[in-house]
Amino acid sequence: MTPNRIKSVLIVGGGTAGWMAAAALSRFLGETIKIQLVESEQIGTVGVGEATIPQIKHLNSALSIDEREFVARTNGSFKLGIEFINWRRQGEAYLHNFGSIGLNLQQVPFHHYWLRARAGGASESLWDYCLNTAAARQMRFAPLEKVGNSPLSGIAYAYHFDASLYGKFLRDYAEQRDVIRVEGLIDDTIMAPESGHVTAVRLRDGRTLEADLFIDCSGFRGLLIEQALKTGYEDWAHWLPCDRAIPVPSSNAQAPIRPYTQAIAHNAGWQWRIPLQHRTGNGHVFSSAHMSEAAATETLLANLEGEALAEPRVIRFVTGRRKQFWNRNVVALGLASGFLEPLESTSIHLVQSGISRLIALFPDGDLAAADRDEYNRQMALEYERVRDFIILHYHLNERTDSDFWQDCAAMSVPDTLSAKLDLFRANGRLYHREEDLFTDSSWLQVMLGQGVNPKGYHPMADALAAGQLSDFLGNIQKIVGQAAATLPTHSDFLAKHCPAAMDS
Repeated sequence: MTPNRIKSVLIVGGGTAGWMAAAALSRFLGETIKIQLVESEQIGTVGVGEATIPQIKHLNSALSIDEREFVARTNGSFKLGIEFINWRRQGEAYLHNFGSIGLNLQQVPFHHYWLRARAGGASESLWDYCLNTAAARQMRFAPLEKVGNSPLSGIAYAYHFDASLYGKFLRDYAEQRDVIRVEGLIDDTIMAPESGHVTAVRLRDGRTLEADLFIDCSGFRGLLIEQALKTGYEDWAHWLPCDRAIPVPSSNAQAPIRPYTQAIAHNAGWQWRIPLQHRTGNGHVFSSAHMSEAAATETLLANLEGEALAEPRVIRFVTGRRKQFWNRNVVALGLASGFLEPLESTSIHLVQSGISRLIALFPDGDLAAADRDEYNRQMALEYERVRDFIILHYHLNERTDSDFWQDCAAMSVPDTLSAKLDLFRANGRLYHREEDLFTDSSWLQVMLGQGVNPKGYHPMADALAAGQLSDFLGNIQKIVGQAAATLPTHSDFLAKHCPAAMDS
């Protein structure tokens, strides 16, 4: 019996999502299926996804991408974490690092020993035991898997890059592996009357592109997933009220280049600041119910470190997700699948996650409902976990200077987030749920940074004598400081190993 296989895939839309899908599918399935991507140069891309999280390194490794070439060709830089400024209170800041903090001992997470020391009067910050923090404070960076002969883990990092150059980089990769790019505007979607499946798209010039499976990367409009299939959208604006973003690039005014993203809270939202080699990416995410577009633009321009290099533009969005990410024979990726603001740099990861799951659950020609249902279940859970983590930043604020922040503090939050907060407040306990993108270390840093102080700590942390505890903490702090001092500056590392390869 000959298996009924998918023979062709059409990706609708380019940009980061489309070309990520094309690159990955061509790498893993290119010998068995025909892959086409249709896009039009007349349609721009949103293109604000310039910051990432460490999971992108798994994709690069799977695609056998050379890291230094990739960073150079995208005018990129390295990212140790995100600095949150003015989120808990105005004038306060903390760093959400990618790296681990301290060292677990006797199966007890490190922060319980720190909580015990703090209860005894110690003044050291949790972040004093983190190599990523020490490096970030000194503007240093180099890949470091382990700290010398110690059991401490090294540097965990991700990237900043020019989103348009990243799309070009992946396009080159995909086209070298026989992905066919079609230039054209889509005028119509052709569907099978019996099954409701999409069978083809018709271009404005009359050409018809057929496929067995379609990947919708058409942005917010969801050309196939929504306009054709009427999938529906789950609106999360009651938890995440920001509904506008204004991006603008600026000249670099900071030297050396910061090895981290900044998220700076303003009166009705926040501003991102992403350092690249050739410029800085900026943007203001805000609630139009609390601030006008004109005022938001003025706030952004007043808080640039360098000169604006383009006219600001407004992007309107509704936070949430499609009710199905995979509907019939259409899989939505990127903005076509949903939108979570870029506060924790998850946009590109969620594209990557969708692609990885599609490859793992890649269907045969019968398109089994079980495959589709499991894909939708996993994606929905991950979106909800990320949603909760982003809500955390807004809800846990102590600002009284604007209605926006007071509204965020007063709002009810999802039960899943309330349970996590209650457990941590009691005795500093954290648990990792299915499809939770963020580690316990990430939740720990944001909860502490936003002012959640546990009432207690794990009783096993009392097993160390007072002197042993002091030595344990002191040794970690010393090792972290010594390791950070050996690293080159971030700017020097970039200049030596991956200098920008092109202007943009």
